[in-house]
Amino acid sequence: MNQTVQPSNTAESVTPFAPQPQQQEIPLALVRGQPVLEIPQDLYIPPDALEVILDAFEGPLDLLLYLIRRQNLDILDIPIAEITRQYVDYIEMMREMKLELAAEYLVMAAILAEIKSRLLLPRPPQEEGSEIDPRAELVRRLQEYERFKQAAEDIDTLPRQDRDFALAHVAVDDRNVIRLPPPVDLREMLLALKDVMKRAELHGHHAIQRETLNVRSRMSDVLAALGDGDFHRFESLFNASEGRLGVVVTFLAMLELAKEQLVEIIQEVALAPIYIKSLAIGGNDDPTVASA
Repeated sequence: MNQTVQPSNTAESVTPFAPQPQQQEIPLALVRGQPVLEIPQDLYIPPDALEVILDAFEGPLDLLLYLIRRQNLDILDIPIAEITRQYVDYIEMMREMKLELAAEYLVMAAILAEIKSRLLLPRPPQEEGSEIDPRAELVRRLQEYERFKQAAEDIDTLPRQDRDFALAHVAVDDRNVIRLPPPVDLREMLLALKDVMKRAELHGHHAIQRETLNVRSRMSDVLAALGDGDFHRFESLFNASEGRLGVVVTFLAMLELAKEQLVEIIQEVALAPIYIKSLAIGGNDDPTVASA
């Protein structure tokens, strides 16, 4: 059986394009929460409703200095005619803009006119070269004003409190902190013993005699020396005249007393003097007050 293939309609088989997104128009303003998309036809804007003033001067000297620096003129050789013309044009512009014109601007205009007239007037031949330049006083005032203005700008660049930085305040509660002295390191005692040994070697001798020293009796001697209850320097309990043996016996006696908790050995900070106090009786608790 023959089958007839009908051509498909391409226009119907093509999927139609999706609608393209459109950007919403940005409103000109919001009036009572409603967007305004078009400028009202009856809106009236006065001609002088908006005025932009780019240059602001603090006085007539500031204006003159601006006119000189803008044209890279030499302040010691000011062209009075040109500067006067520009100065007067600026005053006229201020009047047209309905700005309040200070009287000192008019005074400076009169001074410029006077200087210009003095330069134009002829001078007698005998006085030429001896008359002071009419611009000298104006130049002096301009130079002095420029120095003060530059100093003010330099001061303004310095860091200023509440503009460039702020002070931080931290409230700390008053607390009575009790700081206990650090424990005495054995190395510190050995270093102190080394110093005592060096001094004891200066008194060493070679006489042969019977040894009469022992640790137990020296413990009693140390406790007797500490009987006042005060702190004593570590070095003060040694007798260098006894030689090396006496120093060793005294040191061993101190260690035995510390082991039996009969004496207290204290050092405030590292490398500080070492103090010893008897615990058998009460006494001064300040290690800095010690008898020599």
